[in-house]
Amino acid sequence: MKRNAFVLSVALVLAMLHSQAQGFHLGIKAGANLFKVDGQAYSSEFKFGYNVGAFSEINFTPNIGLQPELLFNQTNFRTGTQFSQVYSGGLDNYKGKLNYLSIPVLLSIRPIPLLSILVGPQFGILLNQDEHLVNNAKDAFKKGDFSMVGGAQLNLASIKVGARYVIGLNNINDVDDQNSWKNQGWQLYAGFRIF
Repeated sequence: MKRNAFVLSVALVLAMLHSQAQGFHLGIKAGANLFKVDGQAYSSEFKFGYNVGAFSEINFTPNIGLQPELLFNQTNFRTGTQFSQVYSGGLDNYKGKLNYLSIPVLLSIRPIPLLSILVGPQFGILLNQDEHLVNNAKDAFKKGDFSMVGGAQLNLASIKVGARYVIGLNNINDVDDQNSWKNQGWQLYAGFRIF
């Protein structure tokens, strides 16, 4: 019974969005991340990861809309050569990986149909914990991340190709409060609008 009510609620919300908006579309996308964890005792080099997920387009007018997304985002990082001097028991030159479930909610401004300017917040939920960064039982990274996103997207009929910059706004350091760690980097992607 609860499942049927949930499905009916989702269908009604989608129908309302479709009827109120100039256009409602769904699609899938995938691409590469070039990210780093920015903070004291981290390597400043950007590392490759990937992103994959789904997006929707809710067009209020031909020039303005929203583009909410649901993405799996990977950030690869490396600690610096003096990480253990900053954090007792820390690992130097350690290669790590952070996997996030990211939810960007982007304002889409289309000066021409071929180009979308995307800007807005992104909320991230950490899916894995890196307990080996510092030799203690505490998780090294906070479970949530809040970022701002800005970029551009080419709209080639049903195909979408874009680049954006993501900069973390909150401190993801869960070891101590002395130093701030933030995610930042570039995303390149291609997508396909299903309908």
